[in-house]
Amino acid sequence: MSTFDLFNPTDDHKALRELTHDLAKGVIEPQVKEFDEKETLNEALLRRMGSEYNLFGITIPAEAGGHGLDATASVIVHEELSYSDAAFTLSYLAHEVLFVNNLYHAAQQPLRDKYIPPVLDGTAIAGMAMSEPGAGTDVLGMTTTAEKKGDKYILNGVKQWITNGNVGRYFLVYARTEKGNRQALSSFLVESTWKGFSVGKKEIKMGIRQSPTCQLIFEDVEVPADNLIGAEHGALTHMMRNLEIERLTLAAMSIGIARRALDEMIRYASLDRSAFGKKLADFGQIQQLIAESYSRYRASRALVYETALRVNPNSRESLSAAAAKLSATQMAEYVARAAIQVFGGYGYTREYPVEKLLRDAILLSIGGGTNEAMQKNIMKDLRDTIS
Repeated sequence: MSTFDLFNPTDDHKALRELTHDLAKGVIEPQVKEFDEKETLNEALLRRMGSEYNLFGITIPAEAGGHGLDATASVIVHEELSYSDAAFTLSYLAHEVLFVNNLYHAAQQPLRDKYIPPVLDGTAIAGMAMSEPGAGTDVLGMTTTAEKKGDKYILNGVKQWITNGNVGRYFLVYARTEKGNRQALSSFLVESTWKGFSVGKKEIKMGIRQSPTCQLIFEDVEVPADNLIGAEHGALTHMMRNLEIERLTLAAMSIGIARRALDEMIRYASLDRSAFGKKLADFGQIQQLIAESYSRYRASRALVYETALRVNPNSRESLSAAAAKLSATQMAEYVARAAIQVFGGYGYTREYPVEKLLRDAILLSIGGGTNEAMQKNIMKDLRDTIS
């Protein structure tokens, strides 16, 4: 009698995990140090995720050129890639989840037909522009505007913290389409070659260094009315829907980071390092760090994958998605920090990978909605369950 595997529910999920694991170890792992130090995206490798490895379009139907899989499949890919490099994975997420998944499930067919094929095969790199210098967690406070004039919208504003900002060709951009109405947000497909579009400064970051984070500037950008995604003033619905899978995949990245940190500290304490004539793993203090890390990792991983079973484009799982992100990102920071402590002075150097794991883990408690926002959202949703 077969038993259900939460982490590999079907043979397709298992095969996808094996493929992505091998890709991460064989192709992504060797380039990590170079591109972390250069603080530059391996753009050619990101394109190969589509052209060579067919890893774009996980959650869109096969008839549209995708894999026709589910949120669990997306979680698997992000966990396995992040085991080797969370920074590269974040650029993958911005392209695959924030653009491809979002566009397909929100846009009308002509936009799908025009823009989905080049992002699936890696011809074009893409991203999403929501946050602004003064509107991050308070997304309804955005000031970027799109004013309808004839058969065009005139787009003006500045977006901040945009992943793939300096390498993207297409962006899904959110803007206000009615003055004084916080709910009146619309989204548009914008091409970076259009007049009035420019890239501002590239941020120099503590971690996630391979993934570029930039400011985008829109100065009277003329957007064809046909590039309005969905209905005017209707972006809030699909924005919130896509945030759920974004938070879930960010949580999956945290799982990958924690699993790598665990593997590194278990190996180091059990095989590599001795003190006072004993292996580090024989000391109670080290055992506590590793045991606590393992227990927290297993609990968070189960929550993430259980939530993934219920996240889909036709339902809302905001409470579970927020809980999964909150739990997993807090856990990853704890486990990565514990790994540095197990390694001691060596953990604080770049000779070993654990210092990068902590640098990268910290960003995940900020992006996709801060952990403080997750706590607020969880409390609101829990209150709403009270009859």
